[in-house]
Amino acid sequence: MHFLSESLEQYMTDHSQDEPDLLCRLSRETHLKVVQPRMITGHYQGRVLSLISKMIHPQHILEIGTYTGYSALCLAEGLGKGGSLHTIDINEELHDIQRRYFDESPYGQSIVQYTGNAIEIIPQIELSFDLVFIDAEKTEYPKYLELVLQKTHAGSVILSDNVLWSGKVAEKAAHNDKATRKLQQYNKMIKEHPKLETVILPVRDGLSFSRVV
Repeated sequence: MHFLSESLEQYMTDHSQDEPDLLCRLSRETHLKVVQPRMITGHYQGRVLSLISKMIHPQHILEIGTYTGYSALCLAEGLGKGGSLHTIDINEELHDIQRRYFDESPYGQSIVQYTGNAIEIIPQIELSFDLVFIDAEKTEYPKYLELVLQKTHAGSVILSDNVLWSGKVAEKAAHNDKATRKLQQYNKMIKEHPKLETVILPVRDGLSFSRVV
């Protein structure tokens, strides 16, 4: 679902910061070689993530859902000196393409990759994160939030992708549509949680912005 016309979306992209060459090449390779290339963050949303990260200037970033590494590279642009970005993906087949582009970037030594189930990995990372980006298995979003809140502090920002889910979250979900029902639950959680201040931005498929208080 397009929430705006394609021409207006293109206008927004054209009048936002240019896509860095490395990310342009990563996007091209993803579309040529990887299954479901529409999952890539892409130019416009990538620049949104980059700008948010630069405004926060985080020391430590956690990303749940790496895919081919596009969003990690965008978020890494805002890292503080000596900072680190920890990114988790369950698909081991994507590890090499991620690493290759990470190492081509200025942030390669700052990016730590994990392959496996994020629910098992997150508790093992002994850091407090200033910025978190959630973009993995939609049915696990509520569980991710519970774990992330144990790894953040007052002032941390939690970004969550696909929270509008092609508009399906605003409709009655079918009994067998677990992803939509879990996202509806998640959106209610981040709205009502006493430790969070939240807004949902209509960026692509919906990007929630939550601040830990």
